[in-house]
Amino acid sequence: MRITFCGAAGGEVTGSSHLIEAAGKRILFDCGMVQGSRQAEARNLEAFAFDPAGINALVLSHAHIDHIGRVPLLVKRGFKGPIFAQAATCDLLPIMLLDAASLAESAADRANRERAADAPEAQPLYTREDVAAAQKLLHPLPYEVATEILPGATLRLRDAGHIMGSSIIELRASEATPKTLIFSGDIGMKGTPILRDPVPPAAADLILMESTYGDRNHKDRAATVAELGTIFEKARADGGNVVIPAFAVGRSQELMYWFAGHFDDWNLAEWKIFLDSPMAAKVMAVYDRHQELFDVDAAKVWAGRIKPFALPNLRVSESVDDSKAINEVRGGAIIVAGSGMANGGRVRHHLANNLTDPSAHVLFVGYQADGTLGRLLVNGLKRVKLFGADIPVRAQIHTVGGLSAHADQQGLLEWYGASPNHPSVALVHGENPARAALATQLHERFGTKVTLAQPGMTHEL
Repeated sequence: MRITFCGAAGGEVTGSSHLIEAAGKRILFDCGMVQGSRQAEARNLEAFAFDPAGINALVLSHAHIDHIGRVPLLVKRGFKGPIFAQAATCDLLPIMLLDAASLAESAADRANRERAADAPEAQPLYTREDVAAAQKLLHPLPYEVATEILPGATLRLRDAGHIMGSSIIELRASEATPKTLIFSGDIGMKGTPILRDPVPPAAADLILMESTYGDRNHKDRAATVAELGTIFEKARADGGNVVIPAFAVGRSQELMYWFAGHFDDWNLAEWKIFLDSPMAAKVMAVYDRHQELFDVDAAKVWAGRIKPFALPNLRVSESVDDSKAINEVRGGAIIVAGSGMANGGRVRHHLANNLTDPSAHVLFVGYQADGTLGRLLVNGLKRVKLFGADIPVRAQIHTVGGLSAHADQQGLLEWYGASPNHPSVALVHGENPARAALATQLHERFGTKVTLAQPGMTHEL
């Protein structure tokens, strides 16, 4: 078995992609989009590090765009094999990718309107027709069922507890010497609302392991929830709006869960709550369809008086006009909108309308990749460029790390520590300080041999 690291390696946290050669086949784990600065995202148009037509199967860990965002491009450039993913991921994938295609088409149209007469015509990364072609290749799988996806290659998906349908990928190759490879995907925190806890890894020869928060621990969840209540209390006293950049899959649903559970003690009836994300609304329908994946606590909340996706004062903005109307609300609004890193989507309009207001609060509840507007604001940038305007940052900026969908250092160590044989590890999906710190802890605690994956590096088993 040979593993080649094609993305989310070398200190990056986006663009997940790993090529596995086993049992005479070529299997790709994830095909994600690079996110961050404009220069970083330009790499999505580059050629793949392999021939797409030569890939026999694609396995997806979950439906976040940095893990699935280039799938239609892979198909467009020649991939014709099956795409395997957990059933809920298969339901979420077209929602995410159709949104990405729409954004790509709009960006290409805008670039063509502004291009010089002698400049080449801009083309979208892919179109909605490309998404439809990719969707036809999907093969939904349940958790915990061993499936021979190709001769000599058996796949088992286990719950990663990160978002709905997120999976730990376990691949067993029946060769002269059988080998087992585990890819963690993105590991969730224990006790994450709605979702079940991540399943510990089975015995393996190698684990490809994420390291997003490999150098830090999150705040206690109970303390984090209390902090949210404090922020809303202060924001209500200040009289401004609260803007929350949140991913359409996972974080938006979790926020609605907390709003339902604390509707009374956070005095949320006094607010207007906007979910300005048609995509998040579609995702909520997928969550409702897959309640068999909920944990016990979530089932109780869904049976309660205040239901997370049907808050009495929740307004879901479907149209552009609905979104624009929110701009007229100068105080008393909680606005949840994508994207989670503020590098695109409707939230940028809400930031443009609220960042100059000292009574407004901006609340970041997830990881902010290097080069994104979210990272710049978290780092204290005092002026930002939005829609051609130079905007002073006067709003109060908050980072609430305890709501992360990623396991922290302790969570990652506990997950790996539950392995029955503590195999070698290749660390991916983490900035260099984070994965270097995690590598040290893995070696010191378990004696683990750790490789820091680099783009194009191969690892033989």
